[in-house]
Amino acid sequence: MTIVFESILPVFLLVLLGAWLKRSTLVDQNLWLGLEQFGYFILFPALLFSTLAEANFTGLQADATAIATIGSVSLMSLFVLLLWPMLRNRKVSAASFTSTFQTATRWNGFMALAIAHKLYGQLGLTLTALLMTLLIIPTNLYNIAVLVWFTGGRRDFRRFFMRIATNPIIVSSVLGIFVNLIGLKIYSPLMATIEMLASASLSLGLVMVGAGLRASDALKPSAVALLAVFLKLIVMPVFMVSASYLLGIRGDALLVVALGAAVPTAMNGYLLAKQMGGDAELYAAVATVQTVVSFFTIPLVLLLTAYVASN
Repeated sequence: MTIVFESILPVFLLVLLGAWLKRSTLVDQNLWLGLEQFGYFILFPALLFSTLAEANFTGLQADATAIATIGSVSLMSLFVLLLWPMLRNRKVSAASFTSTFQTATRWNGFMALAIAHKLYGQLGLTLTALLMTLLIIPTNLYNIAVLVWFTGGRRDFRRFFMRIATNPIIVSSVLGIFVNLIGLKIYSPLMATIEMLASASLSLGLVMVGAGLRASDALKPSAVALLAVFLKLIVMPVFMVSASYLLGIRGDALLVVALGAAVPTAMNGYLLAKQMGGDAELYAAVATVQTVVSFFTIPLVLLLTAYVASN
């Protein structure tokens, strides 16, 4: 519990800092839109590119992990999509549905990295980085597809694929994987510059989430927000642990997979919702509630997974 608390607390404190700054007179209110755009087009792509370009997965057999994790995220995405008719009948807007989808399928890989390192050492770091590599492309592809489809405008294949192909998150992820696969060495000063940009992305993203918070939504979450919390923190671990177990993944590797499934949603999805017409306020409220609730659910998921792995 202490390890989990120490990993979650800095995240939550930065969110609270953003909420306070947005409501204070210390920062010019005109600054926030520019910061959102800077994070979306520059900082987060730098983070994804540097992470994927330099990841080292030597010696890991990724086949079973890839099938289990990508298959689980795909199944979860389909499951949430099948909920849309029911949610629409209950007057949930298309924009709110996109944020429900995002917060149910995204995962905070960097929170998982911090916890995995403290719990499982180098194995935890390496396997979590592998999970990030496997899931970045399909997760963002599914989420961007849902945002494009549900947020209005003309729904044609050309528009859809152009938004996918030009999205900075997708482009930076593909480039990072390409550089890694071909073994290309980026000029050191250039890579150092990208990494410096990347190092600023997480803290800024968390502050921006806080800036978009409404305390009433976080303290008294709506039914759709609670649904997203249940889907991400309970249903997703069930899907991913079950699939991994059936494919023969055991021991600490299964626990790291469970941890990746059990962490709350990625904070950068808030910026995606802002940029692409989703319900950013709902996203911020869900992300906040998930972060708090995950303090209790992550240890529970790991405890149950350890029991499964021992049998």
